[in-house]
Amino acid sequence: MNDSNNLDALLAEERDLQFSSFGADVAWTLGSHIYQRAKAGALPIAIEISRNGQQLFFAALPGPTPDNAEWIRRKRTVVQRFHHSFLYMSVEADVKGRPFLQRYGLSEQDYAAAGGRFPIFVKDTGCVGAVVVSGLPQLEDHRLVTESVRAIIA
Repeated sequence: MNDSNNLDALLAEERDLQFSSFGADVAWTLGSHIYQRAKAGALPIAIEISRNGQQLFFAALPGPTPDNAEWIRRKRTVVQRFHHSFLYMSVEADVKGRPFLQRYGLSEQDYAAAGGRFPIFVKDTGCVGAVVVSGLPQLEDHRLVTESVRAIIA
């Protein structure tokens, strides 16, 4: 699959994974789902779900370090600014021929060039928040998030 096909697939994934509404109860359900999957697989992750800048869910399983919370903050800023998953932003930067941080002139102290964050879209509203996982390789972080969102909205 070439990069432009990846971009199309990633945009389709974002379009498909939209909630009808999103509040604290849905954040708790989603966060708990991710937590239970991670616990069953002994995955050393930290999870954060936020809406409009307010943290609604945070949990850390055995294994992550305090640095994972910093990774989460830096990952969240990408979703808040661009309203796309980092996987999408990374492929787009590759298509344009410049690394993500360099392309947008972003600071490594404020933005993380790593996967595992996904925008929370509400139908007919747009991006209202982010779900972020930190602790696994970036594609595994992304897959854990998107599979969990898909399970909750099903």
